[in-house]
Amino acid sequence: MRAQMEAMAQRIDTLQQQLTTAQAQAAQASEAAVAASEAASAAAVEASAAADKASDTSIAFKGAPEIKGKGGWSFKPRGRLQYDAGFVNAPDSTNRGGGFGNDIRRARLGVSGDMPGGFGYKFEVDVANSDLAVTDAIISYEAGDVEIMVGQFNNFQSLEELTSSLHTSFIERAAYTDAFNFIRRVGIGVEYGSGDVMVQGGIFTDNMDRLSNDAWSANGRVVYMPKVGDTQLHFGGTVNYREVAPGSTVRYRQRPLVAFTSDRFINTGNFAAESEFSYGVEGAFVSGRFHGAVEGYWRNVNTPMMAADPTFFGGYAELGYYLTKGDTRGYSGGKFGRTKPANAVGAGGIGSVQINARYDRLDLSDAGIIGGTQNGYFLSLVWKPTDYTMLLANYGKLDYSNAVFPTATGDTDYSVDVFGVRAQIDF
Repeated sequence: MRAQMEAMAQRIDTLQQQLTTAQAQAAQASEAAVAASEAASAAAVEASAAADKASDTSIAFKGAPEIKGKGGWSFKPRGRLQYDAGFVNAPDSTNRGGGFGNDIRRARLGVSGDMPGGFGYKFEVDVANSDLAVTDAIISYEAGDVEIMVGQFNNFQSLEELTSSLHTSFIERAAYTDAFNFIRRVGIGVEYGSGDVMVQGGIFTDNMDRLSNDAWSANGRVVYMPKVGDTQLHFGGTVNYREVAPGSTVRYRQRPLVAFTSDRFINTGNFAAESEFSYGVEGAFVSGRFHGAVEGYWRNVNTPMMAADPTFFGGYAELGYYLTKGDTRGYSGGKFGRTKPANAVGAGGIGSVQINARYDRLDLSDAGIIGGTQNGYFLSLVWKPTDYTMLLANYGKLDYSNAVFPTATGDTDYSVDVFGVRAQIDF
């Protein structure tokens, strides 16, 4: 019995030693497994980072997704929708000013982006009222402070014209921009910008839907845009020469503020012309909630059949103020830009609210041509709930002299009242 007990004790000691050895081996195996897991996780992270670096693709949201890829590629869909409605009230006996009107003012879709080597592109079409028209169709190249543009785009003719319709302070631009036929034309343009100075110039033919004619034009614009303290200043000048196609005529006319009426109360009618020479001056400022702008534009028409060449004039002066704290009118690159509400709807605020007043004059009478004069007095209220949405209300009183539609008593000096609203969204 003693021998059996001694053998059992020895057996227990042996088993205890084996258990201790097994526990040590298990601990070593567990530590090795943890180390292997950590190494695998680190390798996965490094592989993911390497893949991201290799693809170098990012997506940002700026009203719509903007995709940027390796080497300078970028792509962004773009578009805008503007719906206008309102009333035009003219003296009854003129049989003009048909009361209520409405219009899909703009319905644009397009794309824009960059390509490697400093190249860029922009293409947009407007499908408003079932009419398909190309607006911008641009190929660009940028090298340092110089940008070259080829295609169809807005010519360099005024602050008001170059400011996008998305960012204007009234439902329509100043009267002279439409009366003097400021449209997009096909050509080549060059822009140089360094510091506070910008110089623009180009040579153009005509709009895409008129390219069979022989008309051509050249224009240039110089802008000085210093910043004094927190105040942005703008001073500019522009000059334009246009050769009219042989045998063609010109005509200058204008609606009463809104585009949803076809009535033009001032109109030169068609007359023969060989060329147009135009020049204009610009001035503006943005200071906190305030902004102001003033422009004057003169057009001299070379007429072969008249004793003297007429010179017509258009211009405006406006002042605006934001009622909402922290908001200011956007400005960059020699033109007004997007207003971004400091406290947008959806982020705890009401968006930006702006009031504007404008005097707008257009004189189409000179050297024997009686096209009439239009003096407009406008007020607007602009509400931007977010960066990419806007509601606008605009009232205008237009005083006419030598209007083309007389009253029943033959009077051509009278007033027309206009009220228009716009709902807008863009991306």
